[in-house]
Amino acid sequence: MSPRSASVNEELRRRSRERLLQAAVELVGERGFEATTLGDIADRAGSARGLVSYYFPGKRQLVQSAVHRLMHRTLEEALEREPRTEDGRERLARAIDAILGLARDRPVLMRQHMAGLLQAEGFVQCPEQRRLAELLSDTVARYGAQNVSADYPMLRALLMGAVFAALVPGVPMPVPVLRAELFQRYGLDREMGVPPEGDAEPGAGLEDLSRFFATEERPGTP
Repeated sequence: MSPRSASVNEELRRRSRERLLQAAVELVGERGFEATTLGDIADRAGSARGLVSYYFPGKRQLVQSAVHRLMHRTLEEALEREPRTEDGRERLARAIDAILGLARDRPVLMRQHMAGLLQAEGFVQCPEQRRLAELLSDTVARYGAQNVSADYPMLRALLMGAVFAALVPGVPMPVPVLRAELFQRYGLDREMGVPPEGDAEPGAGLEDLSRFFATEERPGTP
């Protein structure tokens, strides 16, 4: 039996890594960060436990990469959904609604993610985080920002602040209120993006995450 080629080995490694990312998102969303172990994630992914440490230095890094993957694929899907558009204001509206939608639909996961960002290591620099940054920077540029290097961090900060406000235990702000504030700031019309009356119910769309962790190569996918 001839040994596998380098390209086949690379594909197997990529698929294994993506299964771990999907398993991390599912389990942390179900149980929370503390109740989820690396062994649990490996078992859900059908991977050997030693593979987790091969790809990720620890649980927090794995979970942060997993959430950034979910965020960038959710954003990518929102930006490219039909009807396709190159209008910068509409694309910004879709971006805001995509990120706020994650806070609404996956509160446990996103609350754990926000808490992780406040740890000493902060943002994990990984392919998933870089792709999310690229998509948001491109959105800001298409919106017409004159200084993307300054306006992208501001959009990121505003979105993080809105997600945090939506998830504060005991005193959460309603997502429609946060949406209206962001839309007013950027001069967006209420009917752009996904208007509140067309929003899914909280918890909708949680059954199948596989499209966000597809194993096939796609243009621009890390």
